[in-house]
Amino acid sequence: MRRWNGWGDDSIHYPLSGYAQQYLRDHLGEGLLLTDISIEELLPQIPAPKLPAHPLITFDPVERLLHARGQSLPDWIALRSGRVLAYPAGVAHPTSDEDVRQVLAYAHQVGAAVIPYGGGTSVVGHINPLPDGAPALTVALSRLNKLLHLDPISQLAEFEAGVKGPDLEAQLNAQGYTLGHFPQSFELSTLGGWVATRSSGQQSLYYGRIESLFAGGHLETPLGSLDLPPLPASAAGPDLRHLVLGSEGRLGILTRAIVRVRPLPEAESFYGVFFPHWEGGVQAVRSLVQEGIGLSMLRLSNAVETQSTLALSGKDRLLPWIERGLNALGYGQARCLLIFGVTGDKATVGRLARHAFALCRKWGGLFTGSMIGKQWRKTRFLTPYLRNTLWELGYATDTLETAVPWSKVEETAQAILSALSNGLQGWDERVLAFAHLSHVYRDGASIYATYLFRRSGDPDQDLARWQTLKSAASQAILAHGGTISHQHGVGRDHAPYLEGEKGELGMNALRAVCRAFDPQGVLNPGKLL
Repeated sequence: MRRWNGWGDDSIHYPLSGYAQQYLRDHLGEGLLLTDISIEELLPQIPAPKLPAHPLITFDPVERLLHARGQSLPDWIALRSGRVLAYPAGVAHPTSDEDVRQVLAYAHQVGAAVIPYGGGTSVVGHINPLPDGAPALTVALSRLNKLLHLDPISQLAEFEAGVKGPDLEAQLNAQGYTLGHFPQSFELSTLGGWVATRSSGQQSLYYGRIESLFAGGHLETPLGSLDLPPLPASAAGPDLRHLVLGSEGRLGILTRAIVRVRPLPEAESFYGVFFPHWEGGVQAVRSLVQEGIGLSMLRLSNAVETQSTLALSGKDRLLPWIERGLNALGYGQARCLLIFGVTGDKATVGRLARHAFALCRKWGGLFTGSMIGKQWRKTRFLTPYLRNTLWELGYATDTLETAVPWSKVEETAQAILSALSNGLQGWDERVLAFAHLSHVYRDGASIYATYLFRRSGDPDQDLARWQTLKSAASQAILAHGGTISHQHGVGRDHAPYLEGEKGELGMNALRAVCRAFDPQGVLNPGKLL
């Protein structure tokens, strides 16, 4: 069963060894073991619904609670303290385009806001009802989850938009195909959510981001339906697909999506390389992508993330041996770990891996074989469960990300980590902050930062601490010309910073587009804009 106030299946746990817990105490101090509110205590606090009955809508309080918040740290603080503030007045579970049209008509009739809901994995407030807004109707798309058509000649597949990552891949794999879109939220997030937030999968270097995979689809709006044909290319004016991409439910509800698929690869391998320092790793990664070697993934952790990953891995018996071995070879405390992936036919995978290793060696890279890569692949969707464990040990954690040109990568990463590491000095608290390059391009890279701090025991103070850190890091991103979001979208948390990237004229254009599709402003108000 899915956790109502945390990440994932409640039967899955991410244990931390005694060594790992001591590592956290050494860097942050002793965590407070605090008791969270139970669902039985919270349910009586949910106010009575404010909408009239409708056959497609449930007003069950458990359903309303389960659709009230996403997976951001403010969401966790709200759910676990019982300070949720706003709930959807009702939840609809449509099974067809016609159902969605009926729900939109009902919402217009009763004056309700409409919040599209995919997998509920948003970490920036996409799915939260507004505390002071109109009654909100959440439209959960989980029952729209089927593969409708596969065109093997064109390699196009049409899915209902509520399909989750594992179900999408299972339906494709059964016919010999894959989409290859694997965000860290893969197990819970949906195709429609990927499109609506311009998602990026872990192997986007090979398969492409969602904007290159999204070929067309069907949108239901308050003013009618919009079909986006899957044309391979078009010069017929601006591409309407790129209005839907990243629109975060402000233009309509995506009910179907047509995506570009590939045959399942013959072979795939992941490898680990240590560099003596961050600068050498960055240069190696830039060279790998700019030379066009054709890898499927490049993920470079800085020194603190490399150290923290090893410390929290649970490999306590191996750690002293790993430490001594790397130190003896000249890879000391500044060492950084690169994990790279190769996807394709067997001959190509081997050839590209050898080419990548040879280039890494020019920058001081130490090739460690496939053991680290296999472990990463095995646990890549398990890592979010660590958030549950950390919380229970008294630590809060969050992430943020950006993307900048290569000429700004090192200084931007340093500025973000400095803002985070020093952000709680006013509370006399420490922050453990680290980063990696998670997606790379010929002209630049994304920087993905993670930060941990101790819970205070006061939800308001924890939220204030998060706001201080989020603001400091966001200002550092804007100061260095980075995007406020590379893959998480805008939602509510990033909305105050969007004009810094788009400019006044750009923001006016976005508002005009939203008015054109949704004149009454009922679709996901307060998000994006």
